[in-house]
Amino acid sequence: MSDVISQYGFLLLIMACFFGFFMAWGVGANDVANAMGTSVGARAITIKQAIIIAMVFEFTGAWLAGGEVTSTIRSSIIDIESAGFDDRPELLIFGMLSSLLAAGIWLVVASKYGWPVSTTHSIIGAIVGFAVVGISADSVMWGQVLEIVASWIISPVFSGTIAFILFLSVEKLVLSREDPLKYAKKFVPYYMFLVGFVIAMVTLVKGLSHVGLEVTFSQSAFLALAFALLTAIIGIFLLRRLRLPDSDQPTAQMQSVERVFGVLMIFTACSMAFAHGSNDVANAIGPLAAINSVIANNGAFEAESALPVWILLLGGFGIVTGLAMWGHRVIRTIGKNITELTPSRGFAAEIAAATTVVIASGTGIPVSTTHTLVGAVLGVGLARGMSALNFGVVGRIFLSWIVTLPAGAILSIVFFFIFKGIFS
Repeated sequence: MSDVISQYGFLLLIMACFFGFFMAWGVGANDVANAMGTSVGARAITIKQAIIIAMVFEFTGAWLAGGEVTSTIRSSIIDIESAGFDDRPELLIFGMLSSLLAAGIWLVVASKYGWPVSTTHSIIGAIVGFAVVGISADSVMWGQVLEIVASWIISPVFSGTIAFILFLSVEKLVLSREDPLKYAKKFVPYYMFLVGFVIAMVTLVKGLSHVGLEVTFSQSAFLALAFALLTAIIGIFLLRRLRLPDSDQPTAQMQSVERVFGVLMIFTACSMAFAHGSNDVANAIGPLAAINSVIANNGAFEAESALPVWILLLGGFGIVTGLAMWGHRVIRTIGKNITELTPSRGFAAEIAAATTVVIASGTGIPVSTTHTLVGAVLGVGLARGMSALNFGVVGRIFLSWIVTLPAGAILSIVFFFIFKGIFS
């Protein structure tokens, strides 16, 4: 066992818990706000309802489908064997502490100004930064990093394309019809079925193995269809309870149509929170899990060690607290400032982003929820024409994305040498 771990192990773990909670708070203030921004911006749900949905579905997504990405963040950015951590395991602890603190500080700064930055960018940039300067460039698994970087470009394009197609289908099937309310009631249950099927299928196929549940592909398909059918039935029940004014006026009709899509957005908000929990909770708890594993195993690192429930709970609580306290800042940017969102447009953006994120989390690639959702909102805006987009806001968002990687890396390097100096 390392002298540093034997002497300061408990203190380092306490620090890791505080920094992990701080990082999770930043994820909630910035990233969960992204996930909920379209629903709140479209006035389908209130901030209070967004917090309740996040509490339930962020936890569920993290627990059922978060293990794949947590293992990527924890053990697939740095080559543990070639980094020489066997001789000095405390260096990994210092590095992960630095990464959590650096990424958390950057997220607080970004959230203060309402910039929707990527928490995935932040934490991976921080981990790569300390590894390159504090250990060696060879210790970074550049192939894995390049794969993740490629996903940051591919994911907004993919989600934007899905959102573009979905919104055009809404326009063709519902909004452009002579009696749009009639067709909204007819087709919205099918969209609800789609939401239920996508979330259930990806969870069943990819997400349950680490909690000890194994199902075949055919069983997954059957269960996903059953879940999607149940989702559609609940949706039909809610639509029937919806009291809509009986009017032939086009304006009143469109308001009623948007109220119908508002019911649908409750489902997409839940799916987006689930998707976010499955992917981005790993950004806060991955480094904490790595620190806990090293200290618990007396300096030995186990890449496949079980993820303790208390770490998930700490991450989930931090996320919900951040959303409740500062989430409104980024919600305003995503929900109102990029393009004007209504429930029908917000639905297309959210289900496209959720589909992209859950597919990515199932394959273990930590994509950026921010990039995915901004790409989807841009896709909806483009479906209405270039003039529907606020390019000034879009430009500032892109600039904040570029700054995030080096900001996380530089802060992490500084903190790494501070911790090394204090404890070594």
